[in-house]
Amino acid sequence: MPLLELIIFAALAAVVLYQLYSVLGRRVGRQPEDQPQPEAAAPQARAPERVLEPAEDGVALTGLAAVRARDPSFDVGHFLHGAKGAYEMTVRAFADGDRQTLRNLLSDEVYGSFEAAITAREADNRTETVEFLHPPRADMEKVELVGDRAQVTVRFLAELRSRTRDASGEAVDDRRTAELWTFERNLKSRDPNWTLTHVAPAEA
Repeated sequence: MPLLELIIFAALAAVVLYQLYSVLGRRVGRQPEDQPQPEAAAPQARAPERVLEPAEDGVALTGLAAVRARDPSFDVGHFLHGAKGAYEMTVRAFADGDRQTLRNLLSDEVYGSFEAAITAREADNRTETVEFLHPPRADMEKVELVGDRAQVTVRFLAELRSRTRDASGEAVDDRRTAELWTFERNLKSRDPNWTLTHVAPAEA
């Protein structure tokens, strides 16, 4: 009997030990080697290099700013002073029929109109003289940059006295004029002179 009990207890002990081993021999919880290994970083696509933007943050300059960006020496006061001189010279040259002076100041289109008027006046045997009763006033109206060409429109106000003579005698006309004159210059050219490219009436 004692031997039988001993065998039974030994068998039970073996079963218990096996169960303990099966439990304790397992890893409980997350072991260090169970930590997910960091994957190799996928190669990142290289961001495109940033294109340097112009100082104006991509905003296109217009008007006076655009002209000054191309020609830093452009000065409004100096330009208007020269435009006023060109205006007086052109008006007098037209009255005198001075084609050579006009040829140097006007574009082909404007010169063609002025020359046609002079020719018509000469055909009628009329002569004309003009004087300024007061210095003309010049105000900048508009500035544009078209390609390489700067275009500046000036409003001129002037009081004139013209004397016209023909076969019937002399006529004197005092009048006030208001006109818009557009001057143009190629900024890539070394020639600093401006050319009159358009004339239009304006409100006084």
